[in-house]
Amino acid sequence: MKFIKLFSLSILLLFLSKMTAQEFKLGKVSVAELEQKVHPKDTSAVAAILYKKGETRIEYDVKDGFVTLTDVETRIKIYKKEGYNFANQGVWYYNMIDLPEKVIFTDAVTYNLVGGKIEKTKLKSEGSFDENVDKFRALKKITMPNVKEGSVIEFRYTIKSPTDRLIRKWDFQTSIPVNYSEFITYIPEYYVFNTKQKGYIFPKITSERNSRTVTLTNKERTVVAGTQDTRTQYASEKFDYIETKTRYLAIDFPAIKEEAYVNNIDNYVSGIQHELSMTTNFRGEKKMYSTDWNSVVKTIYNYDDFGPELNKTGYFEDDLNALLAGVNTADEKIIVILNYVKSRVKWNEYLGYSCDNGVKKAYKEKTGNIADINLMLTAMLRYAGLTANPVLVSTRSNGISIFPNRTAFNYVIAAVETPNGNVLLDASDKFSTPNVLPLRVLNWYGRLIRKDGSSEEVDLMPKKSSNDVVFMSYSIDPEGKITGKTRRQCTDYNAMITRKNINGFKEEEYLEKLENSNNKIEISDYSRTDEKELLLPTMETYSFTGNNLCDVIGGKIYVNPMLFFTNEKNPFKQDVREYPVDFGFPFTDKYNITLQIPEGFTAEVLPAPAIINMEDNLGSFKFNIAPVGNSLQIIIQHQINEAIVSTEKYEMLKEYYKNMIAKQTEKIVLKRI
Repeated sequence: MKFIKLFSLSILLLFLSKMTAQEFKLGKVSVAELEQKVHPKDTSAVAAILYKKGETRIEYDVKDGFVTLTDVETRIKIYKKEGYNFANQGVWYYNMIDLPEKVIFTDAVTYNLVGGKIEKTKLKSEGSFDENVDKFRALKKITMPNVKEGSVIEFRYTIKSPTDRLIRKWDFQTSIPVNYSEFITYIPEYYVFNTKQKGYIFPKITSERNSRTVTLTNKERTVVAGTQDTRTQYASEKFDYIETKTRYLAIDFPAIKEEAYVNNIDNYVSGIQHELSMTTNFRGEKKMYSTDWNSVVKTIYNYDDFGPELNKTGYFEDDLNALLAGVNTADEKIIVILNYVKSRVKWNEYLGYSCDNGVKKAYKEKTGNIADINLMLTAMLRYAGLTANPVLVSTRSNGISIFPNRTAFNYVIAAVETPNGNVLLDASDKFSTPNVLPLRVLNWYGRLIRKDGSSEEVDLMPKKSSNDVVFMSYSIDPEGKITGKTRRQCTDYNAMITRKNINGFKEEEYLEKLENSNNKIEISDYSRTDEKELLLPTMETYSFTGNNLCDVIGGKIYVNPMLFFTNEKNPFKQDVREYPVDFGFPFTDKYNITLQIPEGFTAEVLPAPAIINMEDNLGSFKFNIAPVGNSLQIIIQHQINEAIVSTEKYEMLKEYYKNMIAKQTEKIVLKRI
């Protein structure tokens, strides 16, 4: 028996050894890969990464010193038409005068099986192009040719970077399965990088140390004694150093699946990130880099296109003095200045914490990026005598940084310190108000920087509940036609969302969308108030009719009391939740409903009252229904008190939603008397 166990173990180890040591080569696509119809471990996959390997080397160049070279080769299988977008690939690179990176695609081929034979279609020059992302970065893109269901595509790219201080992040997961992913770094002993893994599954890591030699050549010119001739002398010096090779290997990593209420799925993708913390030159001199948030933000504050922009005031002083005449309180000043900047300067859709045009030019030309606008806002608030400071932010799309680094941020807002806490402001969004920021900004924490270089963490997530209050009354005729009226009031973030939904649409277009999203009701007598009074709630009022809002079966009427406001599907279906639930902001939904019972009918079945409370005051649901004369009075409240719910509370939240939806979808049954 022991022999059999040992034999089985040796076979298993041999299998794993072959699996981790398997060789992939571009150009060696097999018939079996092309014949494969579905992914063997995920039949729903539209595509899969069969193989991806990357190597990043910090190598010495006699001309430029240490530089960084990254080589990546990839093989992707396309299973379904929905996977065609994986034939479009893009690699970003820095495109600045002082950091001119280059990306070169090679060996890009599409393989198809035609008549039992492998057909190759190479990428032509017109399938590769560059696209600017912002003033710092560009994108090298390719579109693979002749892609069909069943195709396999391959490509290789090289990133040449003149800096020795950046190692690109590497993700082992994506939205499709990854059969094999390998990333190798070669780092000389002169560099110390902090490495952090993210995600919920991790690659296997191995490392080894190898000896390397670099030869430095010095050139010196001297004048020959007694002549005017010069002589060039060359001297070479060899340095031996140790290079660390680190290998990260991931095999059969599943696709990362989108789930409801996830702020940015990339935050939870398995991956590895590097941040330079120290360098040592050949003479043994050490240089430390930003190792904590205070030093990071102090460095940013001293950038020419950041801190100095806050000191410029001459361009707006006359205008602002006139605007603030008679304005005395801090709250009034905040509102006046915020609204002025919003109306004066339009956002050009570019992010960044560094100014593009500079505050003065942005003010004059009435357009600018996020930094132009919000650093201008901060400068004006300071000029008005308020304690205002910039707050560095990473947007939801940019993700959450897992260690201190200057590239963690891509946005800046303003904060005014008051006795009651910070008032957060963003003048780039026409619908924002104090402490009601654009949803893109609500990404856990930002970093406030003061003039003296000190900083502190700022919680960006709202604590105040945003309300959605509905008053609805309706009647039902014996044939099941429903006629009613609705008044809906929204505050704070719910009001911002409502204003964004209304903005840019003619009233008839907006009402058509509203009708279609609410079970094809017909709306009349529509009105709204305080649409442009941003500090007030929004209010919408309308009458409606609907012929498919209830069921008439056997002379009985079956109706959901909330009609088209009913939540019918639980957004939380997974047995296990790997990511926090991000609602964006706390909220309270209230419904006060009056149902007029048709003449000749009475209530046969009424849902029972219910109260559902979650632990730790996470949220609650209340449902009450009571007959009042020939009508039913229904009061419903659904409240979530935390913007972000941890995975530890997921099971409780899932059960809460299950019970809440079950109660909301219970029918009222009306029968003839």
